[in-house]
Amino acid sequence: MLRSSVQQGIGGGFSALGQAARRVSVQMPETLNKLKRLCQQKITTSDYKLASSIQSNVPHYDLSTVSPSNSDTTTRLQDEWYEVLSTGPGVLILQNFVNDQALLKKTNQVFDAIIEKEATSVKGDHFATSGANSRIWNSFQKHAVQDPASFVSYYANPWLAKVSEAWLGPAYQITAQVNVVRPGGKPQDAHRDYHLGFQSNEACAKFPRSMHIASQFLTLQGGVAHSDMPLLSGPTRVLPFSQLLPEGYMSWREPEIRAFFDENWVSAPMKAGDAVFFNPALLHAAGENTTTDIHRIANLLQISSAFGRPMEHVNSVKTIEMCWETLKSLAEGEGESEQVKACVQALAEGYPFPTNLDNQQPGANGMAPPPETDILWEGLRKRWDIDQVVTAVKQLKADSMY
Repeated sequence: MLRSSVQQGIGGGFSALGQAARRVSVQMPETLNKLKRLCQQKITTSDYKLASSIQSNVPHYDLSTVSPSNSDTTTRLQDEWYEVLSTGPGVLILQNFVNDQALLKKTNQVFDAIIEKEATSVKGDHFATSGANSRIWNSFQKHAVQDPASFVSYYANPWLAKVSEAWLGPAYQITAQVNVVRPGGKPQDAHRDYHLGFQSNEACAKFPRSMHIASQFLTLQGGVAHSDMPLLSGPTRVLPFSQLLPEGYMSWREPEIRAFFDENWVSAPMKAGDAVFFNPALLHAAGENTTTDIHRIANLLQISSAFGRPMEHVNSVKTIEMCWETLKSLAEGEGESEQVKACVQALAEGYPFPTNLDNQQPGANGMAPPPETDILWEGLRKRWDIDQVVTAVKQLKADSMY
């Protein structure tokens, strides 16, 4: 279904006036007053009829009551999620996103092993003091290498595919980072996220208004709770509707904006297996863990549009090689199920560009050569072994280079 909602705030045609006509500027207190007006909005279940509840302006959806294979229901959910993320509060919680607690426990054991292995390395952190938390950068690839069986089960999650497609469409790319906030862990500063959210104000100012709009539509931000997260443990703090502030990428560092966030943020408790997803332009921050015994564990997901650049390099050949036999076994048992489709999309790149059109001719039915996902599907249907699928993916990559 074609979705026609368009964010208007920064819009307007460019003119012959040059850079000044397209620049995004911040003027206090006008910007703060604009944010206050946006955040005064309130929603109810009549606004989002498929939500199981509304808590602190955040719609909650209980996925245990619906099936991802029901195309009519999932299409309606995707349309509603899109509205929430674009023109609504900008954040939603999917309860029972992972309903296999044994899988979560196993995955946490994998994360613990990776953290122990990397214990002596010095890591940076976004918007928090280095070393305050335990971090696993590129947990996506490291998980696949450490334990392919639990990786395949974890990412063969049809709800991950559904929510990603609702915001980004097909051929998205997944990157992930684990964050463990220990008892006493301090909160993050309020911020916006990747892409422009990771740039300085000086860098952001070089981009025209069109890119300030586009940035938020290139990424879906998410976090899967790998532990129970009561309020005292500091689950993600959010400011609903703040993604609608046109000059938000230029203003979130302003002390007045951060003070308003600190006075008005909301948060919701989560159970292990729940997930939060939000527009990356939403003002948000990890909370403070004031407990003495809860290690708050989240697998943070940055899911990128096919038309954007993901945050981390993932070695798809290596992840495919490590997970192929497990994926093949899953496909042999289930066929081309929703779970298998989700895992194929997670493992391989679904977008064929950039490429070398001298070597990779477009197919008969389109203008683009085949992507990596096509290679995986061919391999599953023909029951290729590991060497066959790895050779085919490597050849595809080699052919795309000049």
